[in-house]
Amino acid sequence: MTGLVSCLFILAQTFITLDQALEIALSENVAVKVADKEIERSEYAKRGTYASLFPKIDGSAAFQRTIEKQVMYMDFDMSSIMGGGSGTGSGSEGSGSAGTGSSSSSSSSSKKDGMEVGRWNTFSAGVTASMPIVNLQLWESMKISGQDVELAVEKARSSKLDMVSQVKNAFYAVLLAKQAHEVYKDVYDNAVANYERTQMKYEAQKASDLDLARAATTLANAVPNMYDSANSIALALWQLKAVMGVDLEEDIDVAGSLYDYADDMTALYAEGELSLENNTTMKQLSIQAEQLASNIKMQKYSALPSLALSFSYNYSAMANDFEFSQYRWTPYSYVALSLNIPIFAGGKRYNTIKAAQVQSDELALQKKDTERQLKIALKKSVNTMATALRSFDAADKALEAAQKAYDITEESYAVGSSTLTDLNDAQLALVQSKMTAAQSIYSYLTAKTSLEQTLGMDYTTEDNNE
Repeated sequence: MTGLVSCLFILAQTFITLDQALEIALSENVAVKVADKEIERSEYAKRGTYASLFPKIDGSAAFQRTIEKQVMYMDFDMSSIMGGGSGTGSGSEGSGSAGTGSSSSSSSSSKKDGMEVGRWNTFSAGVTASMPIVNLQLWESMKISGQDVELAVEKARSSKLDMVSQVKNAFYAVLLAKQAHEVYKDVYDNAVANYERTQMKYEAQKASDLDLARAATTLANAVPNMYDSANSIALALWQLKAVMGVDLEEDIDVAGSLYDYADDMTALYAEGELSLENNTTMKQLSIQAEQLASNIKMQKYSALPSLALSFSYNYSAMANDFEFSQYRWTPYSYVALSLNIPIFAGGKRYNTIKAAQVQSDELALQKKDTERQLKIALKKSVNTMATALRSFDAADKALEAAQKAYDITEESYAVGSSTLTDLNDAQLALVQSKMTAAQSIYSYLTAKTSLEQTLGMDYTTEDNNE
């Protein structure tokens, strides 16, 4: 809530500083928001993995309606069990014969048709629970889940570092565009003043047609540069607002100038300070290497026995009707320990382990090559900073001399001691000196930004150190 209020307060202003631009971007940039969501997602996934250690409890209920009952067949005479074949007593012969015939008929029917078992309706309900006791593969997978969270955090940090670099470069680009516009605006104003002065001389017959034509040409050439530089400012501001994550129609501008950062162009990094210890790419590769090592262990653990505990409690009833109050419910429960011993899987586990080891070797090669490229990037940034610093020192001296030469030439031209060509040459030298000085500052700042991103210097840490 505080960040949002601060953001709205800043956006209400006309000019913003670099720190304010970074503050807005940290709260509004889409890439940063997505990275934070990824951390949140990884945290939930990690909790889901830890849930595997707790008992898993499920309830169940079922109803079964029998369509055709099972038939049970016996290899002996069912009538002998039921007592239907005993012909005792003093009955008549006809009765005895009838009894014997009935018994034979019943026995024959039992052997032929069998006996139906079960009832038409079956109801059951119960609870089952299970949990692992010894499962090395599961424990190693939880370690990988924790590494997933660590990797997501580092990726979020990488997004913020990249965003900070983009905002800084865009901010410096606006300052450079404004500096260029200021230079070309001065050129235009001088061209207008020189044209008016030349026209007055021409009307007083102290300047030739050639001088007037040259003054008009110089003025005409100054107009496109002024408009192009103004357009460059608008484009640079749009780019800045885009990386900040604010509406492109917001009426904001940057405060300060490139020369405000000239005093900071003295701090160069020594060779021993160029460490990749905090580089986000190297950290991500290290975490991925740990994950692959854990994955290899997990695949090896899949060949080890695992032990699990299970429990079940069920109630069931069978009936031929739906008079629930008359049902006889029968409980059934058990507790069990199950030991799973992997024996043979057709070589799947072996090949999976080998594939994971090859992947680990690939990552090691990639990490080595990435480290080499990052070291080159560090040296390139440092060399660019050193070159920009020397260029600025030379341009600063040249600017002082060019400004003095232009002032002298302008005064001489006013009294007729110098020609318009001399004045244009002096102005060209002055423009080149101003642009070289501004470009040197810009090159130094962008190279420093790139260096800080490669070193993994967080914006908040840098801000606190300042």
